[in-house]
Amino acid sequence: MSEVVVALTTVPAGFDVTSLAQDLVGSGVAACVTVFPSVRSVYTWEGVPQTDEEQQLLVKTTSDQVDGLWEMLRERHPYEVPEFLILPVIGGNDEYVRWIERTTGPKAES
Repeated sequence: MSEVVVALTTVPAGFDVTSLAQDLVGSGVAACVTVFPSVRSVYTWEGVPQTDEEQQLLVKTTSDQVDGLWEMLRERHPYEVPEFLILPVIGGNDEYVRWIERTTGPKAES
């Protein structure tokens, strides 16, 4: 059985995350995408300190969907090197975890 995981990615402050999130959920690679609309990231890029306003996406999915999720994100992501981190879920509300498992995966065609 596939395990539930959380994927993290950031996009620029003005990026259309609603369309991206709807596509991820609609395709079945994500059960839910939570968007934190205003975060500040401090990092070093090519040796230069940076501070940027971004949006953080918290994507709930399963390990079986990670490759498809990465493929979709990579195609639409505006960054040269997008953040894409997969974090294991080691516990939680059993009903919610089962919902994620049921909700992800290929969608039946109507």
